[in-house]
Amino acid sequence: MQIGIADFANSAEYSARAKENGIIVISRAELRIRSIADVVKQALDIAGAGGRDIYVDLDVDVCDRSVVPACPAAMPGGISADELRQGAFLLAADERVRALDITEIDASIDSADQRTVRLAALLVLEAASGLASR
Repeated sequence: MQIGIADFANSAEYSARAKENGIIVISRAELRIRSIADVVKQALDIAGAGGRDIYVDLDVDVCDRSVVPACPAAMPGGISADELRQGAFLLAADERVRALDITEIDASIDSADQRTVRLAALLVLEAASGLASR
């Protein structure tokens, strides 16, 4: 499952391949009308169906470009830092989640205030808090 993919940022070939492989995509447009908690629940139920373990790849570039300047693929219109933090907590709190990585950050191009790196650190803390809440 893929949550928050940017409109116009991926090729038609990628979209077709995702469809062929049964990958469910929740677009950014859909995220504007649904809560992160609702979308995370759906993702966990799908990924963990049948008792499967879940591996989470948390791409920080899902956030708005103004929030994460050190994510080269980030686009305007992404989710907020708070939404991503809530998602990290909720994902890690689920007992089916066995691993979670945080990706798509190039710290060498971060802003002077290091907002992207700081967000990544907060995501680690949110995930650890989610894990501790199990």
